[in-house]
Amino acid sequence: MTPPPHSVPLLRPRLPDGAALAPYLAEIDASRWYSNFGALERRLRARLAEHFGLPEGGVVCVANGTLGLTLALLALEPSRGALCMMPSWTFVATPLAANAAGLTPWFVDVSPESWSLEPDGARQALAQAPGPVGAVIAVGPFGSAPNPDDWDRFTEETGIPVVLDLASCFDSARPGRSPAMVSLHATKVLSTGEGGLVCSTDPDFVERVRLLSVFGLTARGSEAWGLNGKMSEYAAAVGLAALDAWPETRRCLAALTTQYVAALEHLSGVRLSPGFGRGSVSGSCNVEILTATAESVDAAMAEAGIETRRWWARGCHRHPAFADCPRTALPVTEGLAERVLGLPFYVDLDAVDQVCGALREALEQA
Repeated sequence: MTPPPHSVPLLRPRLPDGAALAPYLAEIDASRWYSNFGALERRLRARLAEHFGLPEGGVVCVANGTLGLTLALLALEPSRGALCMMPSWTFVATPLAANAAGLTPWFVDVSPESWSLEPDGARQALAQAPGPVGAVIAVGPFGSAPNPDDWDRFTEETGIPVVLDLASCFDSARPGRSPAMVSLHATKVLSTGEGGLVCSTDPDFVERVRLLSVFGLTARGSEAWGLNGKMSEYAAAVGLAALDAWPETRRCLAALTTQYVAALEHLSGVRLSPGFGRGSVSGSCNVEILTATAESVDAAMAEAGIETRRWWARGCHRHPAFADCPRTALPVTEGLAERVLGLPFYVDLDAVDQVCGALREALEQA
Protein backbone atom coordinates (compact mmCIF):
# COMPACT_ATOMS: atom_id res chain seq x y z
CA MET A 1 0.00 0.00 0.00
CA THR A 2 1.39 3.42 -0.96
CA PRO A 3 1.46 5.80 2.02
CA PRO A 4 -0.45 9.06 1.65
CA PRO A 5 1.43 12.29 0.84
CA HIS A 6 2.95 13.94 3.88
CA SER A 7 0.42 16.35 5.33
CA VAL A 8 3.08 17.45 7.83
CA PRO A 9 6.54 17.81 6.25
CA LEU A 10 9.73 17.36 8.20
CA LEU A 11 11.16 20.77 7.34
CA ARG A 12 10.01 24.02 5.79
CA PRO A 13 13.02 26.36 5.98
CA ARG A 14 12.18 30.05 5.99
CA LEU A 15 14.78 32.59 4.96
CA PRO A 16 14.38 36.38 4.75
CA ASP A 17 11.99 37.49 2.03
CA GLY A 18 12.67 39.89 -0.80
CA ALA A 19 11.55 42.95 1.14
CA ALA A 20 13.98 42.19 3.97
CA LEU A 21 16.82 41.63 1.51
CA ALA A 22 16.15 44.68 -0.66
CA PRO A 23 18.21 47.27 1.31
CA TYR A 24 21.21 44.96 1.39
CA LEU A 25 20.94 44.08 -2.28
CA ALA A 26 20.78 47.79 -3.07
CA GLU A 27 24.11 48.21 -1.26
CA ILE A 28 25.64 45.49 -3.41
CA ASP A 29 24.32 47.13 -6.57
CA ALA A 30 25.72 50.49 -5.50
CA SER A 31 29.16 49.20 -4.54
CA ARG A 32 29.50 46.62 -7.32
CA TRP A 33 31.51 44.53 -4.86
CA TYR A 34 30.23 40.95 -4.97
CA SER A 35 32.75 38.80 -3.09
CA ASN A 36 36.27 38.92 -1.57
CA PHE A 37 35.40 40.33 1.88
CA GLY A 38 33.06 43.12 0.87
CA ALA A 39 31.30 45.55 3.19
CA LEU A 40 28.35 43.25 3.90
CA GLU A 41 30.55 40.26 4.70
CA ARG A 42 32.65 42.38 7.05
CA ARG A 43 29.51 43.70 8.75
CA LEU A 44 28.14 40.17 9.10
CA ARG A 45 31.42 39.03 10.66
CA ALA A 46 31.25 41.85 13.19
CA ARG A 47 27.65 41.09 14.15
CA LEU A 48 28.37 37.39 14.49
CA ALA A 49 31.36 38.13 16.71
CA GLU A 50 29.08 40.23 18.91
CA HIS A 51 26.54 37.37 19.03
CA PHE A 52 29.22 34.97 20.31
CA GLY A 53 30.74 37.49 22.70
CA LEU A 54 33.99 37.67 20.73
CA PRO A 55 36.15 40.69 19.88
CA GLU A 56 36.62 41.85 16.31
CA GLY A 57 38.57 39.20 14.43
CA GLY A 58 37.01 36.32 16.33
CA VAL A 59 34.88 35.11 13.40
CA VAL A 60 35.49 34.33 9.74
CA CYS A 61 32.62 33.62 7.34
CA VAL A 62 32.92 30.85 4.75
CA ALA A 63 31.00 29.56 1.77
CA ASN A 64 29.67 26.51 3.63
CA GLY A 65 30.14 24.63 6.87
CA THR A 66 32.07 21.72 5.36
CA LEU A 67 34.64 24.12 3.93
CA GLY A 68 34.82 25.83 7.32
CA LEU A 69 35.60 22.54 9.03
CA THR A 70 38.19 21.69 6.38
CA LEU A 71 39.85 25.09 6.65
CA ALA A 72 39.97 24.90 10.45
CA LEU A 73 41.71 21.53 10.21
CA LEU A 74 44.14 22.79 7.55
CA ALA A 75 44.98 25.76 9.76
CA LEU A 76 46.17 23.32 12.44
CA GLU A 77 48.82 22.10 9.96
CA PRO A 78 48.48 18.41 10.87
CA SER A 79 50.70 15.72 9.37
CA ARG A 80 49.12 14.36 6.21
CA GLY A 81 47.60 10.93 6.72
CA ALA A 82 47.46 11.27 10.52
CA LEU A 83 44.32 10.06 12.25
CA CYS A 84 41.50 12.45 13.00
CA MET A 85 39.50 11.09 15.93
CA MET A 86 35.78 11.78 15.61
CA PRO A 87 32.44 10.24 16.49
CA SER A 88 30.78 8.03 13.93
CA TRP A 89 27.51 9.52 15.26
CA THR A 90 27.62 12.61 13.06
CA PHE A 91 26.73 13.84 9.59
CA VAL A 92 28.97 12.67 6.73
CA ALA A 93 30.40 16.19 6.30
CA THR A 94 32.59 15.59 9.38
CA PRO A 95 34.72 12.75 7.95
CA LEU A 96 34.62 14.28 4.48
CA ALA A 97 36.17 17.49 5.84
CA ALA A 98 38.90 15.50 7.60
CA ASN A 99 39.68 13.64 4.40
CA ALA A 100 39.79 16.91 2.43
CA ALA A 101 42.31 18.24 4.97
CA GLY A 102 44.56 15.22 4.38
CA LEU A 103 43.59 13.34 7.54
CA THR A 104 42.25 9.82 8.02
CA PRO A 105 38.89 9.64 9.84
CA TRP A 106 39.06 7.40 12.91
CA PHE A 107 35.63 6.64 14.30
CA VAL A 108 35.10 6.27 18.05
CA ASP A 109 32.01 5.87 20.18
CA VAL A 110 29.95 8.49 21.98
CA SER A 111 28.54 8.86 25.48
CA PRO A 112 25.04 7.40 25.92
CA GLU A 113 24.11 10.42 28.04
CA SER A 114 25.26 13.25 25.75
CA TRP A 115 25.32 11.43 22.37
CA SER A 116 28.69 13.12 21.82
CA LEU A 117 32.38 12.33 22.06
CA GLU A 118 33.45 13.50 25.50
CA PRO A 119 37.04 14.43 26.48
CA ASP A 120 37.29 11.47 28.88
CA GLY A 121 36.16 9.12 26.13
CA ALA A 122 38.73 10.64 23.78
CA ARG A 123 41.49 10.14 26.35
CA GLN A 124 40.53 6.48 26.74
CA ALA A 125 40.37 5.98 22.98
CA LEU A 126 43.92 7.32 22.54
CA ALA A 127 45.25 4.20 24.23
CA GLN A 128 44.01 2.10 21.30
CA ALA A 129 44.82 4.49 18.46
CA PRO A 130 46.02 2.54 15.40
CA GLY A 131 48.46 5.32 14.49
CA PRO A 132 49.47 8.91 15.23
CA VAL A 133 46.50 11.17 16.04
CA GLY A 134 46.78 14.58 14.41
CA ALA A 135 43.47 16.11 15.51
CA VAL A 136 40.12 15.48 17.16
CA ILE A 137 36.73 16.64 15.92
CA ALA A 138 34.14 16.90 18.68
CA VAL A 139 30.55 17.20 17.44
CA GLY A 140 27.66 19.02 19.10
CA PRO A 141 24.76 16.68 18.25
CA PHE A 142 21.50 18.31 17.11
CA GLY A 143 22.24 21.70 18.63
CA SER A 144 23.70 20.56 21.97
CA ALA A 145 27.11 22.23 22.19
CA PRO A 146 29.94 20.78 24.33
CA ASN A 147 31.81 22.82 26.92
CA PRO A 148 34.79 24.33 25.07
CA ASP A 149 36.80 24.64 28.29
CA ASP A 150 36.86 20.84 28.63
CA TRP A 151 38.26 20.43 25.13
CA ASP A 152 40.79 23.23 25.60
CA ARG A 153 42.08 21.32 28.66
CA PHE A 154 42.22 18.14 26.59
CA THR A 155 44.52 19.89 24.11
CA GLU A 156 46.68 21.29 26.92
CA GLU A 157 47.08 17.81 28.44
CA THR A 158 47.59 15.77 25.25
CA GLY A 159 49.01 18.25 22.76
CA ILE A 160 46.35 17.16 20.27
CA PRO A 161 44.35 20.02 18.73
CA VAL A 162 40.55 19.92 18.67
CA VAL A 163 38.05 21.37 16.23
CA LEU A 164 34.44 21.66 17.38
CA ASP A 165 31.85 20.73 14.75
CA LEU A 166 28.93 22.79 16.03
CA ALA A 167 26.99 22.78 12.78
CA SER A 168 23.58 23.06 14.47
CA CYS A 169 24.66 25.05 17.52
CA PHE A 170 24.24 28.70 16.55
CA ASP A 171 22.21 29.40 19.70
CA SER A 172 24.14 27.19 22.14
CA ALA A 173 27.77 27.56 21.01
CA ARG A 174 30.22 29.21 23.40
CA PRO A 175 33.61 29.72 21.75
CA GLY A 176 36.92 28.71 23.32
CA ARG A 177 40.46 28.53 21.98
CA SER A 178 39.61 25.34 20.12
CA PRO A 179 38.09 26.58 16.84
CA ALA A 180 34.38 25.96 16.30
CA MET A 181 32.52 25.67 13.01
CA VAL A 182 28.86 26.68 12.89
CA SER A 183 26.81 25.97 9.77
CA LEU A 184 24.62 28.65 8.19
CA HIS A 185 22.88 26.26 5.82
CA ALA A 186 19.19 26.74 4.94
CA THR A 187 18.19 24.04 7.45
CA LYS A 188 19.84 25.85 10.36
CA VAL A 189 18.21 28.33 12.74
CA LEU A 190 20.29 31.23 11.38
CA SER A 191 20.98 30.89 7.69
CA THR A 192 22.69 32.58 4.76
CA GLY A 193 21.12 30.01 2.43
CA GLU A 194 24.46 28.24 2.13
CA GLY A 195 27.33 29.25 4.36
CA GLY A 196 29.15 28.81 7.62
CA LEU A 197 31.55 30.39 10.08
CA VAL A 198 34.61 29.52 12.12
CA CYS A 199 35.12 31.23 15.47
CA SER A 200 37.63 31.12 18.31
CA THR A 201 38.92 33.24 21.17
CA ASP A 202 42.30 33.06 19.37
CA PRO A 203 42.15 35.83 16.72
CA ASP A 204 45.49 34.78 15.20
CA PHE A 205 44.06 31.34 14.42
CA VAL A 206 40.91 32.86 12.93
CA GLU A 207 43.07 35.07 10.71
CA ARG A 208 44.92 31.95 9.58
CA VAL A 209 41.59 30.38 8.58
CA ARG A 210 40.63 33.58 6.75
CA LEU A 211 43.91 33.53 4.85
CA LEU A 212 43.41 29.89 3.85
CA SER A 213 39.87 30.70 2.67
CA VAL A 214 41.32 33.00 0.00
CA PHE A 215 43.83 30.60 -1.57
CA GLY A 216 46.44 31.41 1.08
CA LEU A 217 47.07 34.66 -0.78
CA THR A 218 48.96 37.61 0.65
CA ALA A 219 50.70 40.52 -1.06
CA ARG A 220 53.66 38.21 -1.66
CA GLY A 221 51.55 35.55 -3.35
CA SER A 222 50.05 32.24 -2.20
CA GLU A 223 51.86 31.36 1.01
CA ALA A 224 49.89 28.30 2.08
CA TRP A 225 47.84 25.46 0.64
CA GLY A 226 44.48 27.18 0.89
CA LEU A 227 41.10 26.89 -0.76
CA ASN A 228 38.46 29.18 -2.20
CA GLY A 229 36.15 29.28 0.78
CA LYS A 230 34.99 32.89 0.84
CA MET A 231 31.42 33.96 1.50
CA SER A 232 29.82 36.08 -1.21
CA GLU A 233 28.15 39.43 -0.58
CA TYR A 234 24.80 37.90 -1.56
CA ALA A 235 25.06 35.24 1.15
CA ALA A 236 26.14 37.93 3.61
CA ALA A 237 23.04 39.94 2.69
CA VAL A 238 20.84 36.97 3.60
CA GLY A 239 22.77 36.53 6.84
CA LEU A 240 22.37 40.17 7.84
CA ALA A 241 18.63 40.08 7.14
CA ALA A 242 18.38 36.83 9.11
CA LEU A 243 20.16 38.45 12.06
CA ASP A 244 17.72 41.34 11.90
CA ALA A 245 14.91 38.78 12.31
CA TRP A 246 16.75 36.57 14.80
CA PRO A 247 14.92 37.72 17.97
CA GLU A 248 11.55 36.82 16.43
CA THR A 249 12.88 33.62 14.84
CA ARG A 250 14.29 32.52 18.17
CA ARG A 251 11.04 33.36 19.98
CA CYS A 252 9.08 31.13 17.55
CA LEU A 253 11.56 28.26 17.87
CA ALA A 254 11.59 28.53 21.65
CA ALA A 255 7.77 28.38 21.74
CA LEU A 256 7.80 25.34 19.45
CA THR A 257 10.41 23.68 21.64
CA THR A 258 8.25 24.28 24.71
CA GLN A 259 5.25 22.71 22.95
CA TYR A 260 7.22 19.58 22.10
CA VAL A 261 8.63 19.25 25.61
CA ALA A 262 5.14 19.53 27.11
CA ALA A 263 3.68 17.02 24.65
CA LEU A 264 6.45 14.44 24.97
CA GLU A 265 7.63 14.58 28.56
CA HIS A 266 4.84 12.25 29.75
CA LEU A 267 4.81 10.01 26.67
CA SER A 268 6.29 6.66 27.68
CA GLY A 269 8.65 4.99 25.27
CA VAL A 270 10.45 8.11 24.01
CA ARG A 271 13.19 10.39 25.26
CA LEU A 272 14.13 13.79 23.86
CA SER A 273 17.67 14.31 22.58
CA PRO A 274 20.21 15.67 25.08
CA GLY A 275 19.95 19.42 25.56
CA PHE A 276 16.60 19.83 23.82
CA GLY A 277 14.45 22.27 25.78
CA ARG A 278 17.31 23.23 28.11
CA GLY A 279 17.45 26.93 27.25
CA SER A 280 18.76 27.07 23.69
CA VAL A 281 17.04 26.41 20.38
CA SER A 282 18.07 24.24 17.46
CA GLY A 283 16.68 23.41 14.05
CA SER A 284 15.43 19.90 14.77
CA CYS A 285 13.57 17.81 17.32
CA ASN A 286 14.98 14.31 17.75
CA VAL A 287 13.67 11.59 20.01
CA GLU A 288 15.10 8.28 21.11
CA ILE A 289 12.56 5.48 20.68
CA LEU A 290 12.90 3.21 23.71
CA THR A 291 10.23 0.55 23.05
CA ALA A 292 10.53 0.05 19.27
CA THR A 293 12.88 0.75 16.37
CA ALA A 294 13.11 4.07 14.60
CA GLU A 295 12.49 2.25 11.34
CA SER A 296 9.13 0.85 12.45
CA VAL A 297 7.97 4.17 13.92
CA ASP A 298 9.13 6.03 10.81
CA ALA A 299 6.98 3.74 8.65
CA ALA A 300 3.94 4.20 10.90
CA MET A 301 4.35 7.98 10.91
CA ALA A 302 4.55 7.98 7.12
CA GLU A 303 1.26 6.08 6.97
CA ALA A 304 -0.23 8.87 9.09
CA GLY A 305 1.04 11.47 6.62
CA ILE A 306 3.83 12.78 8.86
CA GLU A 307 7.38 12.98 7.55
CA THR A 308 10.17 11.94 9.91
CA ARG A 309 13.83 11.19 9.31
CA ARG A 310 16.71 9.23 10.73
CA TRP A 311 19.04 12.20 10.35
CA TRP A 312 22.40 10.44 10.69
CA ALA A 313 21.23 7.13 9.25
CA ARG A 314 23.18 4.28 10.85
CA GLY A 315 26.45 6.07 11.67
CA CYS A 316 29.21 7.22 9.34
CA HIS A 317 31.15 3.96 9.67
CA ARG A 318 28.35 2.19 7.79
CA HIS A 319 28.54 4.44 4.73
CA PRO A 320 30.38 2.81 1.80
CA ALA A 321 32.72 5.79 1.43
CA PHE A 322 34.11 5.24 4.93
CA ALA A 323 34.11 1.44 5.04
CA ASP A 324 37.92 1.28 5.17
CA CYS A 325 38.33 3.91 7.91
CA PRO A 326 39.63 2.59 11.24
CA ARG A 327 37.22 2.49 14.16
CA THR A 328 36.79 1.29 17.70
CA ALA A 329 33.82 -0.75 18.90
CA LEU A 330 30.70 1.42 18.48
CA PRO A 331 27.89 -0.09 20.57
CA VAL A 332 26.36 3.24 21.67
CA THR A 333 26.44 4.66 18.15
CA GLU A 334 24.86 1.55 16.68
CA GLY A 335 22.17 1.57 19.36
CA LEU A 336 21.33 5.22 18.72
CA ALA A 337 21.24 4.54 14.99
CA GLU A 338 18.41 2.07 15.55
CA ARG A 339 16.43 4.29 17.92
CA VAL A 340 16.79 8.00 17.05
CA LEU A 341 14.15 9.67 14.90
CA GLY A 342 13.73 13.31 13.83
CA LEU A 343 10.24 14.84 14.06
CA PRO A 344 8.84 17.78 12.06
CA PHE A 345 10.32 21.07 13.27
CA TYR A 346 10.18 24.54 11.69
CA VAL A 347 9.24 28.05 12.76
CA ASP A 348 5.60 28.04 11.63
CA LEU A 349 4.75 24.42 12.46
CA ASP A 350 1.23 24.30 13.93
CA ALA A 351 0.78 20.52 14.14
CA VAL A 352 2.68 19.47 17.27
CA ASP A 353 -0.39 17.77 18.76
CA GLN A 354 -0.99 15.92 15.50
CA VAL A 355 2.64 14.79 15.33
CA CYS A 356 2.75 13.63 18.94
CA GLY A 357 -0.63 11.91 18.63
CA ALA A 358 0.62 9.96 15.63
CA LEU A 359 3.80 9.12 17.52
CA ARG A 360 1.74 7.78 20.44
CA GLU A 361 -0.26 5.58 18.09
CA ALA A 362 2.90 4.35 16.35
CA LEU A 363 4.40 3.34 19.68
CA GLU A 364 1.21 1.53 20.67
CA GLN A 365 1.26 -0.42 17.40
CA ALA A 366 4.92 -1.40 17.74
